[in-house]
Amino acid sequence: MRAIAAGFLALVILAAPCGAAAGSAAADKVSMQDQPFTPDLMMRMRRLSDPQLSPDGRYVAYTLRETDLDANRGRTDIWLLDRRMAGSAPRRMTREPANDSMPRWSPDGRSLYFLSERSGSAQLWRLSLDGGEPLQASDLPLDVTSFKIAPDGKRVAVTLNVLPDCGADLACSRDRLAAQAKSKATGKHFDQLLIRHWDTWEDGTHGRLFTALLGPNGKLGALADVSGGVAGNLPSRPFGDDAEYSFSNDSQRLVFSVRLADRSEAWSTNFDLYEMAADGSGTVRNLTAANPAWDTKPVFLVNGDIAYLAMDRPGFEADRFHVEIIDGRTGARRALTRAWDRSVSTLRTTSDGRNLLAVADDIGQHSLFRIDARSGAVTRLFADGYIGEIATAGGDIIAARASLAGPPDLYLLAGRGAKPGELAARRLTDVNAELAAGVRMADFEQFSFPGANNETVYGYVMKPAGFVAGRKYPIAFIVHGGPQTSFQNLWSFRWNPQVFAGHGYAVVFIDFHGSPGYGQAFTDSISQDWGGKPLVDLQKGLDAAVARYDWLDGQRACSLGASYGGFMQNWIAGHWPDRFKCIVNHAGIFDNRSMYYTTEELWFTEWENGGTYYDVPQNHEAFNPAASVAKWRTPMLVIHGARDYRVPYSQGLATFTALQRRGIESQFLIFPDEGHWIQKPANSLQWHAAVFEWLDKYLK
Repeated sequence: MRAIAAGFLALVILAAPCGAAAGSAAADKVSMQDQPFTPDLMMRMRRLSDPQLSPDGRYVAYTLRETDLDANRGRTDIWLLDRRMAGSAPRRMTREPANDSMPRWSPDGRSLYFLSERSGSAQLWRLSLDGGEPLQASDLPLDVTSFKIAPDGKRVAVTLNVLPDCGADLACSRDRLAAQAKSKATGKHFDQLLIRHWDTWEDGTHGRLFTALLGPNGKLGALADVSGGVAGNLPSRPFGDDAEYSFSNDSQRLVFSVRLADRSEAWSTNFDLYEMAADGSGTVRNLTAANPAWDTKPVFLVNGDIAYLAMDRPGFEADRFHVEIIDGRTGARRALTRAWDRSVSTLRTTSDGRNLLAVADDIGQHSLFRIDARSGAVTRLFADGYIGEIATAGGDIIAARASLAGPPDLYLLAGRGAKPGELAARRLTDVNAELAAGVRMADFEQFSFPGANNETVYGYVMKPAGFVAGRKYPIAFIVHGGPQTSFQNLWSFRWNPQVFAGHGYAVVFIDFHGSPGYGQAFTDSISQDWGGKPLVDLQKGLDAAVARYDWLDGQRACSLGASYGGFMQNWIAGHWPDRFKCIVNHAGIFDNRSMYYTTEELWFTEWENGGTYYDVPQNHEAFNPAASVAKWRTPMLVIHGARDYRVPYSQGLATFTALQRRGIESQFLIFPDEGHWIQKPANSLQWHAAVFEWLDKYLK
């Protein structure tokens, strides 16, 4: 259930904005003076991502998504901030109705390449900073899914989804896929897993890596297949990106991370790093064959060494990602950060290429660190909030930074000549300033308490909108999913505590045993103990919060959660049945046996339960919510997406069936066109309306 490499961004506002709000369309101008934060406003908020610094550090390009509620969709454009013009507003660089995303600088800093769907398919386009309209740089028969410009600017790497037996014949893949789409016969024929993943049925394609020379006009030349016959998906599906492959400093080699798409794919986490000549000549070389676990996100240091992220335990997707180094001359491998008890999610080199920058969960924050590439010594550079994507140039570090207080904006976290300990965030953008004018976000606070085994556990509380001292407020008790994720100081466009606070609820959420950022042993401790220590933490955490904050009304509380958090709602129903006035269960597991045989990522459920269901059924049954239905009595709202293949919707239907047969007050909300998450704007608004109606019924 854990979404790898995927995270939710947020910001803490520490400084006044230096730039004006980015591109507020007249139709989006909403007077919000003295209004609470609402789901409608959350849907309208602009979403900044993917900051990219020009080589000289002057410009920051980034992607900005704007949501059209009438059209029920979001669209993305490329924006540019000129840092030398103090106080200047960011400029919208693209205005096409189609999505434009993934800006990347040419090495000379004179052009921006980006992906656009304006030609009818996702292709590479080039925008000159000297002016003029964007020019199409690729016209391939298939969509470009990601790309990377070589350091010397002479070559570009692109990834495309091709049918394996078509190989580099892109027209073959295009024509056969088009024929499949037009066929009146709709059956899908498989002879091995994976057959579907998250919200998509497999179509038989593999993501493959190609390169092409860039002509004088910036257009791609003939493609060369540089996958070396490695049959897998690059980027990894569905959350991978261009961080999974990298050019060498001399642009002559490519290193990429792939898991083989063979019969073990559904229960394997064995990604390896492969090296291939950038022109496709020669043979591919597996650099990490000795490690049967996950190796990914390679970056080249200035001396030619390769730094990358590695796990140690096969089959465990929530194992600690530590940094390893491959010597550029000898090929010898060495562990760099094995002594640092944090799991790295983002890895970059410093702008001089001599050392490394890393982002990792850390005590309820998502923080930035510097790693000495020789000694492995780790220095925390910036702690507070959620540091998302980072970009470096000329000693500067720019980040998309967010928190529980608001969505991502650009911040300068380090300037030229700054030393560790001297860093302070300087805000560069405020992309939602006009839209959210007059809205005061709810206050929040982190707290700790003795949890299971008397170990320290952390959580957050958030005050409701319009808080008045001396009053008591009903509680929305939110349980995070994953389970190996952290409900930390972050912003989300789903399960956002600010929305619950804006509706008048106090919010409590706990980083129970299993959450990352508190040491790998803490993360490991949930495996084969889903209903044990985590439930104790939730019970003790709610009691501790009610005892510490006199504005929490412990007698008026509803529990809510999704994915693993939904599993926990079913577990609470049978093992803590009298604590809450109501429950909201989104995409929760009801029966561990049917879950095992119908989910797609078997590595997840096999690791969490210590093996296959047929080998160790007693492990799967130890914390099976279906076994305790006779004890259920709490009213429950059940929500599911019919295209959820992570936790199939039959789990939600079974939950509702059990509730109805038991005569327990219950409702079932099904979204036929959604997967594990409810993402379409109109559906999200419907979701929030149903959830608030349910909570209001029992708490207000």
